[in-house]
Amino acid sequence: MKTKILLAEDDPDFGMILKQYLELEDFEVEWFQNPEQIVELLNADFPFHLGILDIMMPVIDGFSLAKMILKEKNNFPLLFLTAKNQKIDRLMGLKLGADDYIAKPCDPEELVLRIRNILRRTQPATASQIRIGEYELDTEKLLLSHPAGNIRLTIREQQLLLYLLKHNHSMIKRDDILDNIWETNDYFTGRSLDVFISRLRKYFMNDPKIKIQSLRGIGFEVAFPTD
Repeated sequence: MKTKILLAEDDPDFGMILKQYLELEDFEVEWFQNPEQIVELLNADFPFHLGILDIMMPVIDGFSLAKMILKEKNNFPLLFLTAKNQKIDRLMGLKLGADDYIAKPCDPEELVLRIRNILRRTQPATASQIRIGEYELDTEKLLLSHPAGNIRLTIREQQLLLYLLKHNHSMIKRDDILDNIWETNDYFTGRSLDVFISRLRKYFMNDPKIKIQSLRGIGFEVAFPTD
């Protein structure tokens, strides 16, 4: 399911640019030029995950709209947009409970980064998504994601990775891994385990904080920074 963003922006040109850019980034965007339409939704279905509010809007300004939203939808994530860059605006937004604040004209890439940071802080990961340092594992898709590129895991690779994560920051015996993942323990499965460990090290090479260290004759010691 896509993240659905509420966009309140009365400038037709800027609003259209933001909507199109966010949709290219795989967000679903409902754009309102008239904030009164948003007020009408507060007592009905409100299917949004995050709101982006322009402060300087006619009829209902962004601060007033934020108060109305937060009164009905407590802890709803909000990001303020404004053409002004004055300290009083930033303080007002933070006092209202805004999660972030960005001045117009803004860099769309910076805006997307701020949105993703807010969502990461305010929304718990689904059961299928696990944050591992700079990586994210989607267990349903067998997909290990990183800004440098994505890796499609095999079922066995994911089983091994999940077992290591389960025993994070501890020593893991080779025999225990073989018994639990391969369900057999002989010379050939032992060599197979070494191959899979080498693959995982290669997959995580872009994050130096992730460690899968061999302990000769014993097994492995792992360290995965997780959220």
